[in-house]
Amino acid sequence: MSKPVKSTILLLALLSLLTACATSRDVLYLQDIDKVQLHDLATRYEAVIKKDDELKIIITSADKTVTDPYNFTIGEVSSGFTTQSDPETPIMSCIVDARGDISFPILGRIHVEGMTRTQLIDYLKERISADVKDPIIYVSFKNYKFTVLGEVRKPGTYTYGTEKLTILQALGYAGDLGPAARRDGIILIREVDGRLEHVKIDLRASAFLDTEYYFLQQNDILYVPPSAPRLMASNIWSTLGTILSGMSVTIALLSLIL
Repeated sequence: MSKPVKSTILLLALLSLLTACATSRDVLYLQDIDKVQLHDLATRYEAVIKKDDELKIIITSADKTVTDPYNFTIGEVSSGFTTQSDPETPIMSCIVDARGDISFPILGRIHVEGMTRTQLIDYLKERISADVKDPIIYVSFKNYKFTVLGEVRKPGTYTYGTEKLTILQALGYAGDLGPAARRDGIILIREVDGRLEHVKIDLRASAFLDTEYYFLQQNDILYVPPSAPRLMASNIWSTLGTILSGMSVTIALLSLIL
């Protein structure tokens, strides 16, 4: 075996070790979970309504004839709403417009941006109770979406049916982090008051469990960067590929000349 071939094999072996080696400190999540005191986040977080949200709203009561005017009739079409043809429980899906408003039957325009789901239910109940005894109101988000990119097994945009989704659950949707992912530099991108903000999260430390970023919001983006060894190995592989391609062309040309 020639010396260049031996050198190439040795380099490939070193690259394989470089990409495969990782300590438990590099890959384990929540390494200090037993040492931190976590607080009750359930009372500290509730999603707020934003522009372009799609809300599903159900209005009903013991006497459905009195709630019918607050719901669309079967086959009725109105701008900004979609309807489900169900004579028992008409369902409206309304889009929050660019001003943060929805157009609601009888009640007219309602500014909902910044409200929580519970606040909107309370508001509608107060307004409707003037005509309807004990109205039952249900509000939910229909288009809660998040995106996961980078070193995950299934990158993409996902829609989920709950307003409480954690970072860890979101990564679970995306098939968890790949072996070459950087655990200490997850980037969360979020729109706040019309501006994009970002924060870096270290999954190895438990501190993020007790922050406002533990739960995702609508349209959040998670980017999982590659680890430094992965970047280094990728650059070396790219350079090596270029060199080998150049050698192949050179050898082909020499074979034609000689």
